[in-house]
Amino acid sequence: MTSPRSEFLKAATSRGFLHQCTDLAGLDELAGRELVPAYIGFDATADSLHAGSLVPIMLLRLLQRSGHKPIVLMGGGTTKVGDPSGKDEQRQLLTDEQIAGNIAGIRRIFEKFLTFGDGPTDAVMVNNADWLDRLQYIPFLREYGRHFSVNRMLGFDSVKLRLEREQPLSFLEFNYMILQAYDFVELARRQGCRLQMGGSDQWGNIVSGIELAHKVDQTQLYGLTTPLLTTSSGAKMGKTASGAVWLNAERLSAYDYWQYWRNTEDADVGRFLRLYTDLPLAEIARLEALRGAEINDAKKLLANEATALCHGAEAAAAAAETARRTFEEGRIGDELPTVEVPRAELATGMPVYELMRRAGLAASNGEARRLIKGGGARLNDAPIVSETALVTAADLNAEGIVKLSAGKKRHALVRPV
Repeated sequence: MTSPRSEFLKAATSRGFLHQCTDLAGLDELAGRELVPAYIGFDATADSLHAGSLVPIMLLRLLQRSGHKPIVLMGGGTTKVGDPSGKDEQRQLLTDEQIAGNIAGIRRIFEKFLTFGDGPTDAVMVNNADWLDRLQYIPFLREYGRHFSVNRMLGFDSVKLRLEREQPLSFLEFNYMILQAYDFVELARRQGCRLQMGGSDQWGNIVSGIELAHKVDQTQLYGLTTPLLTTSSGAKMGKTASGAVWLNAERLSAYDYWQYWRNTEDADVGRFLRLYTDLPLAEIARLEALRGAEINDAKKLLANEATALCHGAEAAAAAAETARRTFEEGRIGDELPTVEVPRAELATGMPVYELMRRAGLAASNGEARRLIKGGGARLNDAPIVSETALVTAADLNAEGIVKLSAGKKRHALVRPV
C-alpha cells in the first residue's frame, strides 16, 4: 500500500516501530476514522520491566499521543503458565502473592510513560486473571480449543524452536498461545479493543487471536508487531555485562540508567532517539548526522530524554551533572552508586575483587579478578595492579569513602558504616 495516512501509523512507521501488520490498509483506514483501543500484554515475572520492554512501552505511548486508547494487559493469569516464545526452558512458577506484587511494581513504571484515567484516550491496566482464573476446563476446550489445530501450533516458532533444540516443552506452556488468543477475544468484548501489538516473536499468537475472534464473534481485529531489536554490535537490548537494565530505581539507579544510554554505540544513536524519546524527527535527523566528538552531545541528549521519561526530569539532570563532575572534572559525583560495608571488614582488609562484585562493577569475583588482571580496574582513580590487593581503612579518601572504577565509564563508591 501507499504510505499510511493515519497519524498513529505514520508516526509508528517513520520512527521504526512497524515490522508486520495483518492488514495495514484496513488498520490505517480505521485509525484515521475513529479512536482505536489497542493492547500489549506483559507477564508479571518480576517486579520491574527492563529496557528490552521499552519498545512496546513507547509504542503504547505513541498510540496515546496519536489520540487512541492504550490498554496495558497484565498477565496475572498467563504468568502462571509461561510464554514459551524465545525461551529454552520452563519458566519458574510464581505464587498469586508474588504475581500481585510484581504487577504493582510494573504499574508504577507505566504511570511514568502513560496517562491513566477514565477519559476516552486515557490508558487502562487490566489483568487477564480476571477471566482466565474463572474458566472451566472442559467448557473452554469445547468452545475454544476446537478452533486450534495442533499441527499448525507445532509450526509456530515459539514451539518449533524449542522442539528443534530438544528442550522440554510442557503441556502447560503449550496452552499459552490458546490463552493469549482468548485474551484478545475477551478484550474485544470488554474494552472494544481492535488491535493487539507486540514483538515479532508474538506474530503467531496475535494471528491466532484474530482468527479466533473472527470464528467465535465474527469480529474484525488487527495485529501489529515491532522488529526484534539488537544493538549494532548484535547485543540484546536491555542487557549488559553486569545484568539487566531495569526500569525501576530500586533495581537500577537513575545514574546507571543514564549511563546505559550515554554509552550507546554511534551507529545506534538515531534509531534509539526515534524509538526511545519524543524528540521531533527533524531534530533527530540533525543529531544523528553529527560526527566525531560531536556525536557525544547526541548521546547525552538521548540519555537525558530517556532517563527523564523513566525516572523524571530531576533525576535525569542529577545523573547528567554527576557524569559531568566525574568525567569532565575528575570529581566524585553525588549520584554515583554507593555500597555500604561494615567498618570492621575494612579494618582487617577486604579483597578488592570482592568489593568490586559487591559494588555491582562485576557479576562475580572471577569477573572482577579478570578485569583487574586486564588493567581495567582502578581504586581512587589509581590502577589496581594486583588482583589479590586488599582494601583497608587506609584507602579511604578525605571524604571517608573509596572510589572503585571498572574501565573509564563505570564507577561506584564504598562507604564504611
